[in-house]
Amino acid sequence: MSQRGVRLQGREGLILVVGLWSLAAWGVLRFFPREGRLPADREAVSAAEIMADGLTAIRACRESGGPPIDRRSDPNRTGLIGLEDSLITTSPGQIEAKRTTTNPNFAAALVHLFRAAGARHGDAVAIGASSSFPGLILATLAASKAMGLRPLLVASLGASNWGANDPGWTWLEIAACLVRAGIVEARPIAVSVGGEGDEGRDMPLPGRLLLETKIRASGVPQIAEGDLASDVAARVAAFEKAAAGAPLKVFVNVGGSWANMGTDAEILKLKPGLNLMTPPTAPERSGLIREMAGRGKPVIHLLYVKGLADQFGLPWDPVPLPAPGEGFKAVESGAHRAVRPAILLLYVLGALLAFSQMSRRASR
Repeated sequence: MSQRGVRLQGREGLILVVGLWSLAAWGVLRFFPREGRLPADREAVSAAEIMADGLTAIRACRESGGPPIDRRSDPNRTGLIGLEDSLITTSPGQIEAKRTTTNPNFAAALVHLFRAAGARHGDAVAIGASSSFPGLILATLAASKAMGLRPLLVASLGASNWGANDPGWTWLEIAACLVRAGIVEARPIAVSVGGEGDEGRDMPLPGRLLLETKIRASGVPQIAEGDLASDVAARVAAFEKAAAGAPLKVFVNVGGSWANMGTDAEILKLKPGLNLMTPPTAPERSGLIREMAGRGKPVIHLLYVKGLADQFGLPWDPVPLPAPGEGFKAVESGAHRAVRPAILLLYVLGALLAFSQMSRRASR
């Protein structure tokens, strides 16, 4: 074969390599889509429908014997808006944020967050929740049901303003209502009083005693360790026992409970939504979020409601509530945003290398 033929063959081979590299990069970038509307797939819409059914059941429970719904604070009559203050209130809370989380499409958003975390049908998911955002607990359980996940819930009963802080309508009563109606399995595997020290130190004594009485009557195991490290360990043990040997695929944090967040201010840097990495915190001040992250579990953080709503295009404090599947969008996760530039950089470097080799051979 002539020297010219060898050059042509080498050039054609390099062109083929660049072409294949471009095709591979295009395929991967397709897998990591740009920002756009979430696909209105059946599973996501089903989750929103389950949550909507849950709101209907809760409304019926309250109207048939529970505390009456205040139409001024809860204009959508969700039954998930509590009181401005009560004996079991733990911290300040914003009523608009609480109402925003009663949108059934938060359940659709949770489907996408679970998928991004790698959760699939049959997987066990650990959920640590304060009762400050009962709407987000319901959304997480509704998404779990739609996806066929096994939700394992450990709940603290204290709540911030306007959460599940009505002494006659705590998460225990809400869960019982949802279970009776056959909406979701909302009964916790364990509960605590919640609040400061996970013992209600920031509540009046009558509030702490009331919650302890409710816990005993419910028959749900109580976590009351008294120190952060022991409290975290007790929660991990409860999850592992309930999982019965199955791995915990993801950890969902709802609200800002003492046990879940810990006491290191660094944890406040945790972004809303899916986190594959969490801020480093001092071991003696680390809560359940950091413990689960240290075990390699993706963390879905549901606390900063405005950030979550913006992330999925969900309206702020809507009246009336949107219909299931209506009006939300997808945003690239942090992992997607990190991977896309890396892929593009590798593509450019690969193309430059190929063309450099082509030029060298052509000049020989």
